[in-house]
Amino acid sequence: MEDRDTGAGAPEVGASSASPGPSGSGGGWQQRRPMAPRSADGQAGDATHHQKGKPKKRRKRRRGRKVFARDEARPQDNRSPVPGKTPVPEPMLQMAAPAISPVAPRPEQGARRPPVHELPVFAALDLGTNNCRLLVAVPTRHGQFRVIDAFSRIVRLGEGLTANGRLGQPAMDRAVEALKVCGDKLRSRKIKKARLIATEACRSAANGVEFLERVEREAGLKLEIIDRQTEARLAVSGCGSLVERDTQGVVLFDIGGGSSEIALIDLAGRRSPRLANHIVSWTSLPVGVVSLAERFGGRTVTREIFTAMVDDVAGRLATFDGRDRLSHLKASPNFHLLGTSGTVTTLAGVHLDLERYDRRRVDGLWMDRHSVDRMVERLVGWDFQQRCANPCIGADRADLVLAGCAILEAIRAVWPSERLRVADRGLREGILSELMADDGVWRKDGRGRA
Repeated sequence: MEDRDTGAGAPEVGASSASPGPSGSGGGWQQRRPMAPRSADGQAGDATHHQKGKPKKRRKRRRGRKVFARDEARPQDNRSPVPGKTPVPEPMLQMAAPAISPVAPRPEQGARRPPVHELPVFAALDLGTNNCRLLVAVPTRHGQFRVIDAFSRIVRLGEGLTANGRLGQPAMDRAVEALKVCGDKLRSRKIKKARLIATEACRSAANGVEFLERVEREAGLKLEIIDRQTEARLAVSGCGSLVERDTQGVVLFDIGGGSSEIALIDLAGRRSPRLANHIVSWTSLPVGVVSLAERFGGRTVTREIFTAMVDDVAGRLATFDGRDRLSHLKASPNFHLLGTSGTVTTLAGVHLDLERYDRRRVDGLWMDRHSVDRMVERLVGWDFQQRCANPCIGADRADLVLAGCAILEAIRAVWPSERLRVADRGLREGILSELMADDGVWRKDGRGRA
């Protein structure tokens, strides 16, 4: 199951290695490139076609046209490549690196953007209760980076965890297979720094540590289980660029599969370059879309069941002592909610009436209070088949989306706001931002590395 929520086909989301590369992608250009015949002097073209009686001038023009045609073909391959199923053998990595990187940028950008293979490469992997996600990126302008490879798959690692307290065998098998793909991608590149994390499912399962030992044996990846405070901080770090300069207060929430992190951010004073430095209060609710749907049911959700789910989450929020730390800013026009999860990106996709999820249109989208009300009401009114039929939900999320809406409604009741900003980003982006900042790649000069 591929993760529809992340926007397959968006610039920073790549297909899994089991999927064929898109037409005109980097992989296709690599395969075709060595097939061009060459003459004895190394130029492209078939030298046997030159007749003896033709003047040398004409021969040069023919070669010029051949070279021009080849150069014109290159800009078609500006997207990130999709590695194949078979990892590149270790001795070939150094030779293959320039070839698997995106081609050189357009001429007008050439002076300020060095080739990808000359930049340090960073990676972030997030194994959650519902998804397995990987990002590989290089730094660009200060505080920003460019994704050169990615992977996302719904694995439902936490399936059955609420009832049994343990990770189930089928769920672990799905996760291991996805992590093998991630391992192949990481080993095919020269990674400078990486951080590979596991969250609530592994954190709360009795056999979580045992499962990660299996991951290390079979996928060759060593994951760390992060605590809830770290998870909240990384979610904030990943969304820094979506908080505008005139913002005074933000409630950022990340509705996950097994837990939901909420951070209250006060920006009324002097602003630090790192958004996470402004967290004044945070909490992690031990409830997410998978765990809530398993307890209340996700396929058939009546209005009464939906209300019961909202009340369950509201009761948990009532015990959060720091929930009033932004009460002095809630009435300000410069206060808003910021949601980073499949729930809010799904709502945004339905709101935009997209025929296919498009991350470029969703990430950073503003929704007013009335629009959110309408979308939640619309989804609650749909039956399971209607939810499956929507291209921004699909069968993979049709039984989870209303549980996410219930968590969202409980959050909105505690922190009412006229505006909600949607973020299709989160822990992986936060990891990359912190890795690059700690490595000092943006301190090289005033503009960063690119």
